[in-house]
Amino acid sequence: MFDKIEQIWKARDLRNSLLFVLGMLAIFRLAAHIPIPGVNELALKNLFASNQILGLMNLFSGGGMETFSIVMMGVAPYITSSIIFQLLGMIIPAVEEMQKEEAGRQKINMWTRYATVPLAALQAYGMITLLQRGAAGILNNVTPFDYIAMIITITAGSIFLMWIGELISEKKVGNGISLIIFAGIVSRLPKIIQQVAVSFDQTQLYLLIGFAVIALITVVGVVIINEGQRNIPVQYARQIRGNRSYGGTSTHLPLRVNMAGVIPIIFAISVVLFPSMLAQFLVHARTAWIANLANGTISLFNNQLFYGVTYFILVFAFTYFYTEVIFHPAQIAENLQKQGGFIPGIRPGKATSDYLAYTTHKIIFVGALFLGIIAILPLIVRYFSGIQSLAIGGTSLLIVVSVVIETVKQIESQLTMREYDGL
Repeated sequence: MFDKIEQIWKARDLRNSLLFVLGMLAIFRLAAHIPIPGVNELALKNLFASNQILGLMNLFSGGGMETFSIVMMGVAPYITSSIIFQLLGMIIPAVEEMQKEEAGRQKINMWTRYATVPLAALQAYGMITLLQRGAAGILNNVTPFDYIAMIITITAGSIFLMWIGELISEKKVGNGISLIIFAGIVSRLPKIIQQVAVSFDQTQLYLLIGFAVIALITVVGVVIINEGQRNIPVQYARQIRGNRSYGGTSTHLPLRVNMAGVIPIIFAISVVLFPSMLAQFLVHARTAWIANLANGTISLFNNQLFYGVTYFILVFAFTYFYTEVIFHPAQIAENLQKQGGFIPGIRPGKATSDYLAYTTHKIIFVGALFLGIIAILPLIVRYFSGIQSLAIGGTSLLIVVSVVIETVKQIESQLTMREYDGL
């Protein structure tokens, strides 16, 4: 490890890239502590502490929501916009064709940035309204001008983070958007450690050790699942052109256990948050049955069993759904056939496509089950420990470990390129 660090430090351009990334993340954390005027921070923190739905939203904003900062929406609008265009690629053939070409992908990226602006404004309006109605005393005497100023500020903050994320990605030492989410999660560790140290009691020693063991097991499990893959053997037919022969080699097609990454959890959170957020707007409706329905919806999602089961099912289902979006067995089978490749014992064409689809569905079952358990891990630990506020979050650990693995791989690839350049 120290040898790798020394190699990174000696490579001047790589060292400068890492320092640039750290500087950008520091700017992000500085912006996350600049609050928008006119909010009662104490009342806001109490609301987030008592509402698990808002707590999930606060997680992906890096704690910016509970301080009502200028970057309180984080990169959520950009992620939403990216997901929309990925789904459009499934529905609209023209968009799907654009995704296969570099020029088309650049145009889709431009559209994604444009769509982020109205989405950020819409989410900012919804969040401000939700906080205003969520509890008394958070936002008082908000004029229409204040509303507009807040929406513009929050929208600009989201676009600023999107810009920082793209600058980081250009350095090729990690995905910028993922690193921003990573920095937001990791920034909460000092506060968590401080809270544990202040409230430490000897009777909690075994409980803290249990939490540490669970966290360690979770990290190991995330690494195993993220790196796990099944290698499908592929044989290429020998071709003779003139006096030379080509092909005849054996290789493999890697099928990952978790192709979807953390996207299914993000999808599931968006879906599971929507009914509660909508209900918050309708709690004070003048029509009695609408207000009662809203209160019933909030009570239903506050039920730990219902919330946990729904969350697990959504994560499990979205894992299969997103895998179908990004993995196309028919296209892979067609490419193999064009290149003269085949899977031993399987006929080329549709038989290969069916085999890949069947094998993928079996493998993804393990990944979907694991992601579902990771998502509801805090609820499981809370049920057995009885502690309402937990430092352990399965989703947080999954994101942190996944981002670290991805970043380390990109840095190692940069070092490998430099070794080849030296040769």
